[in-house]
Amino acid sequence: MPVYSLNINGKIQKVDADSDTPLLWVLRDNLRLLGTKFGCGVGSCGACTIHMNGNATRACLMTVSSIGTAKITTIEGLSAKGDHPLQLAWDEVDVPQCGYCQSGQIMTAAAFLKKNPTPTLEQVETAMNGNLCRCAAYHRIREAVLAASQKTK
Repeated sequence: MPVYSLNINGKIQKVDADSDTPLLWVLRDNLRLLGTKFGCGVGSCGACTIHMNGNATRACLMTVSSIGTAKITTIEGLSAKGDHPLQLAWDEVDVPQCGYCQSGQIMTAAAFLKKNPTPTLEQVETAMNGNLCRCAAYHRIREAVLAASQKTK
C-alpha cells in the first residue's frame, strides 16, 4: 500500500492508503478527523466539504492519490480555538439542530466569505445552495453567514 504525505491543517501527515481511497475516509479513518461527515458519497449533499487550497471541495469525491501537495483544511483546522467568525455566528444564531451538516456548511461558507466578504442575501443563498440540511435550518444558516460577514469587516 502506498504512503502519502498530505498537508492537513498545516501539518504533514503520512498515511498508508490505497490510491483510490476517498480523502473523506483517509481523514476520518486514518487521521481520526471526525468533523468531516459522510452524507451521500457522491458529492451532492456537502456534509464532507473541506478546503483544498482554500476552495470548498467535496472530500468524498477526491482520492488520496489526487491530493498531491494541495493544502487541505478541515473543520478542525479552520480555527485553533473554535473562534472563527462563522463558528461564533453559528452559536449566536443557534443554527444547529441535529448538527450533522454544520461542518460542511461552515466550510462552504468560509470559502465563500473569503472570496466575497460582504455578500447579499441572494449571494449567500446561491453559495450555500449545494449544501443540504436534514433539519431544514436554511434560514438560520443564511442568517449566520450574513452575521459572520459583518464580523469580518
